[in-house]
Amino acid sequence: MLVSVMFWYMGMVPDMATFRDRAKTKLRAFIFGLLALGWRGSNRHWHRYEVAYILLAALATPLVLSVHSVVSFDFATSQIPGWHTTIFPPYFVAGAIFSGFAMVLTLLIPARQFFGLRDIVTMRHLEVMSKVLMATGLMVGFAYSTEFFMAWYSGNTTEWFVFRNRAFGPYAWAYWIMVSCNVLIPQIFWSKKMRTNLLVLWFASIVVNVGMWFERFVIIVSSLHRDYLPSAWGYFTPSWVDILTFAGSFGLFFTLFLLFVRYLPMVAMAEIKTVMPQAKVHHRVGTGDYRGDIPGRQGAGPDVTRCRELLKAGER
Repeated sequence: MLVSVMFWYMGMVPDMATFRDRAKTKLRAFIFGLLALGWRGSNRHWHRYEVAYILLAALATPLVLSVHSVVSFDFATSQIPGWHTTIFPPYFVAGAIFSGFAMVLTLLIPARQFFGLRDIVTMRHLEVMSKVLMATGLMVGFAYSTEFFMAWYSGNTTEWFVFRNRAFGPYAWAYWIMVSCNVLIPQIFWSKKMRTNLLVLWFASIVVNVGMWFERFVIIVSSLHRDYLPSAWGYFTPSWVDILTFAGSFGLFFTLFLLFVRYLPMVAMAEIKTVMPQAKVHHRVGTGDYRGDIPGRQGAGPDVTRCRELLKAGER
């Protein structure tokens, strides 16, 4: 969590300085001045910022694998049937990527529509994310089938009973909701028409989030409600404390998200500026490396025409 918070905060430091310089009250200027850490935009600041950002990114990437693998070991090293399986580490990593992309889409699509981010978050971005969602959904589905196969192939009667109980026992409704949401629904993204339909994409992302919650429910509850001793068997029913705690977690999350949207930059302005055509005006004509029309060719857009005018003015 510490690395994630540092990586998130580090990307906002240049933007905090922009907020500081444009603040209209002394209080806002003071707060954003503290958060900007004395940023002045000098070459030395940019150099150190980019090095630190790359180091944090390099550190955070393997943490995605290690953190979810370690969490899965808490289950895999136990003797509870349904948990004692070696497929849990890659299973949890694939599930984390799967649910993470779904959660980003759930938040990103409304933000794109309501906050005017259509030119920054394009349909191409959303379509690629839907492909990742479909691919990781197939990985998760493969993990589900592998669990069943290994429970049968191992010859362990207790293990085989637990997995049959998941699919056909008292909690079969939860298991098939999980399979439908995580494996079947994402397959609609084989169609380009579905991948480019915002309403379908947003609905599918919510369905995946629901399915991933049921995955945790199935792993924990269905493995514990019928273990080795029949005398310990039972049926779990959530209490009002469980329900209110669950509902409160939604309130806390969306409160923090809306506070972030209200007071902090939704999009990294400093990063967007570096890929804008205006950032390339120092390039020679015919060697532009940004997306769009190539300077020196017919049919150049208005940004390219402006670049030519600036270059000619500099030569004079």
